[in-house]
Amino acid sequence: MTHSRAMPHAPARSLLLVPLLGLLWGFNWPAVRISLTEIAPWTLRAGGMAFAGLALVAIALASGKSLSVPRRQWLRLVVAGFLSIAAFNVLLAFAQLAAPTSRAAILTFTMPIWATILARFMLAEPLDHRRLLGLGLGAAGLLCLGLPLIASGNLSVGLLYALIASVSWALGTIVTKRWPVDAPAVTIAAWQLLIGGAAAGIGMLAFEGLPVPKMLEPRTFAALGFHILGAQALAYFLWFTVIARLPAGIASLGTLMVPAVGVLGSVALLAERPTPSDWLGLALVITASGSIMLPVRKAKGTA
Repeated sequence: MTHSRAMPHAPARSLLLVPLLGLLWGFNWPAVRISLTEIAPWTLRAGGMAFAGLALVAIALASGKSLSVPRRQWLRLVVAGFLSIAAFNVLLAFAQLAAPTSRAAILTFTMPIWATILARFMLAEPLDHRRLLGLGLGAAGLLCLGLPLIASGNLSVGLLYALIASVSWALGTIVTKRWPVDAPAVTIAAWQLLIGGAAAGIGMLAFEGLPVPKMLEPRTFAALGFHILGAQALAYFLWFTVIARLPAGIASLGTLMVPAVGVLGSVALLAERPTPSDWLGLALVITASGSIMLPVRKAKGTA
């Protein structure tokens, strides 16, 4: 392969991208909730994904990357884009309208657990000690974060949307890993965001009609800008770069830090108040992320 020399260092560099993804996607939770105060859910997702996709198209063209995709690989591109981007984003918009943002973020990020399990059976990825540790800590953290809901019986339809979204994202991740698309990461991210925007646009026309232009409050405008450029365009480009270079289970488990950032962002920006059980869960989730991001020490004398 022409770029085989760079491969030994690619996983280490890709691991460094995981914390950045955690920040971008974590703060996207309060950003979306703020945006939804003035923008309808189908409209928000259609516009957000479409503009983010166009931004990546511009980046690809400016950097000389090809936007072409092999004809025989379009089906896998569409399926993965529908599962991990279109369905995921639309479901989460409705989840945040029907449930607290911090809770929706927590339940959504059971996704790494589903992805790790699916990767074991569909991709034959082994469950080594680090992955098992990350999986166990992540599951324990998510359980702690969900205990108040279980105890109170406060299970809303919004949380069901979040759970379905997490499974959809996991399936999309596995599809991308099992049937990769022979194209640059920015090209894959651009087309899948545009596919997601088109799917959400159909929903917008069916359920909301054409949006009426209006001036947004400065807070909403800032949140929308971060959502489109940071959490959609940049984050999805980084995500496709990571899952192309790392095992699906490791890439997915690394995103366990996202609900921690999402909950903290909800505290700072939405005035939500986590319980002591939430804080314990956050500590476990962050520890889970760290356990899989730390590089493996090589034995002395190895190349």
